[in-house]
Amino acid sequence: MKRVRIGTRGSALAQAQANEVKEALEKAHPDLRCELTVIRTTGDDFPPAAASGTGAIKGLFVKEIEEALLGGEVELAVHSVKDLQAELPAGLRIGAILKRQDPRDALVTKGEGKRLTDLPPQARVGVSSLRRQSQLARLRRDLIFSPIRGNVDTRLRKLDGEEYAALVLAACGLIRLGLKERISETFEPARMVPAPGQGALGVEIREDNAELAGWLAAVNDPDSQAEIEAERAFLKALGGGCSVPVGALARVHGESLTLTGAVLSPDGLKAIRKETTGPRRSAERIGTELASHLRADGADRLLYGQWKRPMAGERANE
Repeated sequence: MKRVRIGTRGSALAQAQANEVKEALEKAHPDLRCELTVIRTTGDDFPPAAASGTGAIKGLFVKEIEEALLGGEVELAVHSVKDLQAELPAGLRIGAILKRQDPRDALVTKGEGKRLTDLPPQARVGVSSLRRQSQLARLRRDLIFSPIRGNVDTRLRKLDGEEYAALVLAACGLIRLGLKERISETFEPARMVPAPGQGALGVEIREDNAELAGWLAAVNDPDSQAEIEAERAFLKALGGGCSVPVGALARVHGESLTLTGAVLSPDGLKAIRKETTGPRRSAERIGTELASHLRADGADRLLYGQWKRPMAGERANE
């Protein structure tokens, strides 16, 4: 019997994700036994004070886990791919992408069946990223956006405690926690482009662990892998940890892949969005080329901070 230690954060969602990988690996390899090793990260102790989409913020939730992986304390780590930086630390790589869950963003409200259009004027909406905030602002400029911190359960308690009229969360997180019934509305990509990698679980391993890489081949989903390769190449080509809202979603259809990418100003007043299709075997090239097309259309003005307008209704500390 072989043993594999899986590094994960301690939140309910992180452990649900790690257990999804554990069960898939043990089913594919009956002689394998996986155990979870909970690792506290800087992001758990010092969550970001404001909504952000920067690579630096992303790194807060994976840094200690990657250090444990490099130090041999665990053999693999499970992450939501959207939390990974565009460039992994030297010595690490993504060993597998599990079959992707719903990548869309979801609206959660107090009342059942409420949609974004049902919210009253000046309603307070909790968001955890500039990407969500800027795209919501394009749909409803009258809303008040407030950063919200904590795990999914904490955010839902804040909603139920009257602090917010609604929240926007990843649909996949609610589904994995058995909370699908809390979703009031899902946003189609035409209205809100998801974060690169949203809905997908990535298994990170050391580059020199060939044996584990072989085991992981059995749980890797080729379609999801191609989608993630395109989205991460797009993000990397835009600068990886850019501090402006960036969205990307790839979809595989047979042997072709369609990638949608968007770059927005933080206030939502300016958005540059394009879509392209190509052979799935060229996923990374598609991502890189789409980023170049957006730059040619003016995305650099947003990426390098040349577009600065105040958010209507935005408070000074938000």
